[in-house]
Amino acid sequence: MLDYEVSPAEAAALLRESKARLIDVREPWEFETAHIEGSLLMPISEVPARANQELDPDERLVVLCHMGVRSMSVTVWLRNQGFEQAQSLHGGIDSWSAEIDPAVPRY
Repeated sequence: MLDYEVSPAEAAALLRESKARLIDVREPWEFETAHIEGSLLMPISEVPARANQELDPDERLVVLCHMGVRSMSVTVWLRNQGFEQAQSLHGGIDSWSAEIDPAVPRY
């Protein structure tokens, strides 16, 4: 079974190889401020209503938020719903900006 968290470097490699889908669980204003290209905005409050309609339980999912707290909560919930390949991006978009892509604004 996969770890509950994935490092920014691991996530970047998965995304480069099209082996994962990025799910952004922040609020729309946060997404407008800074986001990773290709990510799906699904605010945390909408996840229970949208997950089973829009996400594939067999797909590798990388869930992100600002610092990694909300994304871990969503990852645990998704795993409990049968999305066994869901992982939280360690450190959130803040770590992504610091380690992978400094063009993504920090806030």
